[in-house]
Amino acid sequence: MEKVIDESKQGEVLKTLNEAGNKKLFIESYGCQMNFSDSEIVASIMEKEGYSTTKNLEDADLVLVNTCSVRDKAEQTIRKRLGQYKTVQRKYNPDMKVGVMGCMAERLKVKFLEEEKIVDLVVGPDAYKDLPNLVNEVESGRDAVNVQLSLEETYEDIKPIRLGGNGVTAFVSITRGCDNMCTFCVVPYTRGRERSRNPESILKEVKGLWHQGYKEITLLGQNVDSYLWYGGGAKKDFHKASDNQKENVLYFNQLLDMVAEAVPKMRIRFATSNPHDMSLDVLHAISRHRNVCKYIHLPVQSGSTKVLKDMNRQHTREEYIELINNIRSIIPGCVISHDMISGFPGESEEDHKETLSLMEYVKYGFGYMFAYSERPGTGAEKNMEDDVPLEVKKRRLAEIIELQNKHSHYIHKQQIGKTFEVLIESTSKRSDEEWQGRTSHNSVVVFPKEHYKVGDFVNVEVFDATTATLKGKPVGYSENN
Repeated sequence: MEKVIDESKQGEVLKTLNEAGNKKLFIESYGCQMNFSDSEIVASIMEKEGYSTTKNLEDADLVLVNTCSVRDKAEQTIRKRLGQYKTVQRKYNPDMKVGVMGCMAERLKVKFLEEEKIVDLVVGPDAYKDLPNLVNEVESGRDAVNVQLSLEETYEDIKPIRLGGNGVTAFVSITRGCDNMCTFCVVPYTRGRERSRNPESILKEVKGLWHQGYKEITLLGQNVDSYLWYGGGAKKDFHKASDNQKENVLYFNQLLDMVAEAVPKMRIRFATSNPHDMSLDVLHAISRHRNVCKYIHLPVQSGSTKVLKDMNRQHTREEYIELINNIRSIIPGCVISHDMISGFPGESEEDHKETLSLMEYVKYGFGYMFAYSERPGTGAEKNMEDDVPLEVKKRRLAEIIELQNKHSHYIHKQQIGKTFEVLIESTSKRSDEEWQGRTSHNSVVVFPKEHYKVGDFVNVEVFDATTATLKGKPVGYSENN
């Protein structure tokens, strides 16, 4: 997934800086939502150094690509893009500096800087505050690298510059890192241990967004349900906290309550959840607040307990189903989405059938589905043989995708004849005469523009549905306007 930053969303301050002829920063982000959020933090850091963002690569003095290492395909896409940067550098601006941020930066720092020599600087997810120093190093003719991981950094003191968005929805990071050590995943190695952000700074950012006209936020973390604030520090060190800190600890369900009550007309989403960390308290918090979306992204990765154990997922198939049942009971109508991996080492045909049967039981609204790709340095790469043939992985993945499409269409068809509150986010991709927005359940809805505008909450009656989209007609503003 690729995103080019759009300078038109930067506001009058950056416009003035551009007119003054300051340095230009070009950012591209790949991968998870956290990377896109991090790019907004980086833009803020570099703005203070006199850089404004540009959407034109040829105009850039500094190019930064925020990278993803979760899958091999993402890495190969980014490598190709780095080659394109160097071509532009040679053709248009020999003084252009190119840097790599994010997960690939930590994992491939030596290759990028010393062996392949395709970038000028490398900065890991916890070292973005050091970017000005690294740029100075590069401008002095030296390679620059900082991929040091932190147990403290959450960037809570930095106000992100909202880049390339619609002025309606925004990301708010609340945790960083992950302690789960799933055997297929590089995140604990590239983003470090879990630590949570001060709730006061979260509330300040959320309220600020509301006053700026934003209508929806997504609370972000690699493992958002494990949010735990006891005054700072890594989650793993909570046992060292004082008795007073332990008595006043704040958990995710409590944070969700605080945010929902602070901005009662703002929609609230969150991602991503790990099943073994999602408590009943979180489900009840979702249920009792009208403005908390009735949608949960709940990655499962496999329907087989054997495979889940090999993945170190810390939950069984039966425990996952129990959680699904609790969601259905506490939050009726809640839509659930998933992540699924086909062809994990040792996955048998029976394991694959258990995945399909789990999907039949849950009937997910949609999902992110991938064939397993071995990631260097992970537990699976070190200790397991990648023994499922590629053609088998592809066939199993195709069966998973086919079943998911069937379920997505089924769930959407159930919405025909119902009326939903839709937040307008943009013009429809297929017609300039229609708006596009989302329901609380994260379903995309298109409907005639009429007199409405981006940022409006509109009640829309659904009359048709495809696998990916609901089609409707507006019946009036919702009470949120």
